[in-house]
Amino acid sequence: MAIYRFKVSFEDFDEVVREIDIKSTQKFDDLHRAIHRSTGYDPEKSSSFYVSTDHWIKGDEIAYLPNQRKVDRGVRLMENVKLSSLIDDPHQKFYYIYNFDRPYDFHVELIKIILETDPNIEYPYVFKSVGVAPKIFDKNNPEAMAAAVASAPNEFDFLNELDFVPEDTEELEAMGGTGINEQEKPEDEEEEKEEDEFGDDDDYEDEGYGGKDDDY
Repeated sequence: MAIYRFKVSFEDFDEVVREIDIKSTQKFDDLHRAIHRSTGYDPEKSSSFYVSTDHWIKGDEIAYLPNQRKVDRGVRLMENVKLSSLIDDPHQKFYYIYNFDRPYDFHVELIKIILETDPNIEYPYVFKSVGVAPKIFDKNNPEAMAAAVASAPNEFDFLNELDFVPEDTEELEAMGGTGINEQEKPEDEEEEKEEDEFGDDDDYEDEGYGGKDDDY
């Protein structure tokens, strides 16, 4: 029985990498769960592997917790598909999307085939782990979100730009929308421009430039 070693990396965070050893006879849902044992994410989310080209173009889909539209279309399920059935290349690639509600995209590449299992290892096995997986925010749990920000303030500097507070998670969900201060910015800029142009009356009088009590 062969062992597949897959390199798993985030598409947008390529410094975070996992290498996972898994039996060729195990299923795609075993790989799905192994990935999230290594990231700390909840595996019970709608997700899919796609058979991929060398350029990460998605092909046939293998799904976990698919929506009804995919079920009606006859999508294959992870728990029913052995890894070996879709390995045609010693460097086979899969494009993987985790959690369609708040997705992260991954590149999954076969990098080694080991011909013998190790009796001392329980597969799937995380052979290598590099980097910390990015945090996932739960809009329904603002306390957990606030705790994450407090525990790693530098990692969440962008929240300050959005005037984030634990009770208000809508701005964070937008992730790139306009913050409260940014919405008011044009008006603020206009007021500052006016002050620069006309000056402050009190300062003008203090300088002795034509106050009403000046003698000529």
